[in-house]
Amino acid sequence: MAREEQSPQVCGNFLFPKIFQTFRVAIQPSKLTIAFSALVVICLVGWIMDFSKTVVAAPNPQLHHKKTVLPGEITELQIYMAGPDQVQSYIQMYKERGERRGVFSTLWDFASERFRDILSSLFAFNLPRVATNITECFKAIKWAFRYHFIYCTIFFVVKLAVISIAGGAICRMAALQFARGEKPGLTEALRFGAKKFTSLFAAPLAPIGIIIFIGLFMFFLGLIGNIPSIGELIVGIFTPLALIAGFVIAVILIGTVAGFNLMFPAVAYDGSDCFDVISRSFSYVYAKPWRMGFYTATAAVYGAICYTFVRFFAFLLLWVTRLFLQFGILADNSSVEVNKLEAIWPVPTFVNLVGSHGLTTNNWSESVAAFLIYLAVLVLVGTVVSFLISFYFSANTIIYSLMRNSVDNTAIEEIYSDDIKTEPNITENKPEKQAEASSPAEQQE
Repeated sequence: MAREEQSPQVCGNFLFPKIFQTFRVAIQPSKLTIAFSALVVICLVGWIMDFSKTVVAAPNPQLHHKKTVLPGEITELQIYMAGPDQVQSYIQMYKERGERRGVFSTLWDFASERFRDILSSLFAFNLPRVATNITECFKAIKWAFRYHFIYCTIFFVVKLAVISIAGGAICRMAALQFARGEKPGLTEALRFGAKKFTSLFAAPLAPIGIIIFIGLFMFFLGLIGNIPSIGELIVGIFTPLALIAGFVIAVILIGTVAGFNLMFPAVAYDGSDCFDVISRSFSYVYAKPWRMGFYTATAAVYGAICYTFVRFFAFLLLWVTRLFLQFGILADNSSVEVNKLEAIWPVPTFVNLVGSHGLTTNNWSESVAAFLIYLAVLVLVGTVVSFLISFYFSANTIIYSLMRNSVDNTAIEEIYSDDIKTEPNITENKPEKQAEASSPAEQQE
């Protein structure tokens, strides 16, 4: 018995290679379909909400030293990146005579540029540039919530709701495939995500609510400090309690950031409710933080390699397709000097799969063709992004299983199931029925 109890602990130290099964788990078509559908819904919601057009934009100023005009517009986000103090004056200046854009499209264009820059910087081994781009993305989110709070709050709630169902379904499929080798259907996985929607949706929000609730006490203590003469004395007396509250907030904040990746897998593996999800994610992070960090770093490096391969495959697909089309479409067939294919399909690159739209179409047929090709390429790009989403949830599901095995000594094959919960109720009812059946005979005797 002692050997059987020690074997999981010994083997647990060598379970990290199982993270390398993530690619095989994440590339499953049903997971990609769920991730792609969630991506489409989120983009569609953002596109619809962009009809509000709350972002102020103005044409680019003329560059006198080059005697050219830059294409596009300057948005308040770009002004915020250059200097946050200048945003308010910029809004007041161009609020009436400037153009308007949507928040989602503004963030999308900004994030796309930063992502392409991150890819270029990674291949150039320019890690400081990568860190700068990531920091600017978080800064852009801060701008959005600061100047468009209502829009961002509504969009965040809708996005979290979509991700809760889709992420829960992907984690459930990954858990069953990793633990038992089963591959549940698309409908079954989505049904699980919808059934556990409350736990999935509330788990990331509950720590934020607790932090805000505790922070209100310190806020009220600060308000009391405004009372003349006696206010500062009260603040001094209750400062130790405020420090304790700050300690609790710090613990919750670290646990939420570090354990967020384990919340959805906790629901998928153990069928946990909201508070059990928080308890498990926090306990695994604080029990073995170095192991958690090692698993996360391993998955991140492996994910970057897998994503590079998938993106290269997509680029090769586009490049080969366009190359053979180029052989058939001749420049003489077009009314202009440029090749017709170049007008309807920009040359894709590894960094920019969609391509740069440098040319304009000449007639309606080319415009329609360019739009259809753009949609087809966009679907392929969305599939690549869907793989990234599927890999994220699948990798964290595997990491949760390994952490649970290491901290709680729970077997990887052990997973929550509705059938397992109903069996004990049936077996418990049988003796009662037998007792009822035998009671008349006993009474006759």
